[in-house]
Amino acid sequence: MNNHENKVRALGLCSGGLDSILSAVVLRNQGISVEWISFETPFFSSEKARRASARLRIPLIVQNITRSYLEMLRDPPCGYGQHMNPCMDCHALMFRLAGEVMKGRQMDFLFSGEVLGQRPMSQTRSSLRYVEKHSGCREVIVRPLSAKLLEESLSEKKGLVDRRLLLGLSGRSRKPQIQLAREWGISDYPAPAGGCLLTETVYSNRLKDLFDHGADCTENALHLLKYGRHIRLNTRLKIIVGRTLQDNTAILDYQDPSRDMVLKTKQVPGPVVLIPLGAGNDEILQAASICAGYSKASENMQVAVEVVSPGDQATLWVARTRPESLQSMLIC
Repeated sequence: MNNHENKVRALGLCSGGLDSILSAVVLRNQGISVEWISFETPFFSSEKARRASARLRIPLIVQNITRSYLEMLRDPPCGYGQHMNPCMDCHALMFRLAGEVMKGRQMDFLFSGEVLGQRPMSQTRSSLRYVEKHSGCREVIVRPLSAKLLEESLSEKKGLVDRRLLLGLSGRSRKPQIQLAREWGISDYPAPAGGCLLTETVYSNRLKDLFDHGADCTENALHLLKYGRHIRLNTRLKIIVGRTLQDNTAILDYQDPSRDMVLKTKQVPGPVVLIPLGAGNDEILQAASICAGYSKASENMQVAVEVVSPGDQATLWVARTRPESLQSMLIC
């Protein structure tokens, strides 16, 4: 296999987890030049992949795919999992995009750390075949950790990969992977975790609300779904109310000062309140009263709330809206 005039080059989809790491090492151990690609959106990051790349000295390509991901996410052909997670169509999209990079860089095949049977929906035989078919990359995908339990890939048939040196792992137990990591001197790897916000109940509910109301799904709007309380005032308008200092900071980081309104209490500690795209006078008064309600103001106190909008600033004096009266309006 290693007698080729040009060294075999493979591009791997990398999450940064142990399976991704092992799949690259399996191939590197047989003399294949491996690189990684990691995709990021507001729903998941490439942070773990970056750390793994630095530790193992494997070159990493990072791509933001938010626009194409949203197109798929609004109507995934295979539908969603328990929440808003379109796992099979997500994998198909990632392989398709990775395949474009692979071809552009004149590499030989794609690989991933998928393990047959590890995840009941996205890593069954039928799921793996679905991803191969709908990614358009069926001929160039190798799954080194489970290859001996799967149909021989074209790369193996062509001698680019030595099938004898691939593995036959299956099932949900991580003990074989942990043992391999120990044998190969790999000790610094993250604990298994989903890492995708689309599998989380609250985030998914907020995203569905965003879709249902035809809201502007900018990257900032998607990041804001992670923070604060989201309160829908009417079919056109929702507000975001910070719960902690971290929330307040993040809301200010992701707000668009050219379009959004920000409310803050002036005389007592309180939350940052964001009105995406602004609002009418009555709605601003309602939002200011809610801002006051979540502040440290006493029960019957009139509260000064500063309203900052594009090109303007004003102070409103309002009574508090009791937070318990807003339960039916919370998106959670």
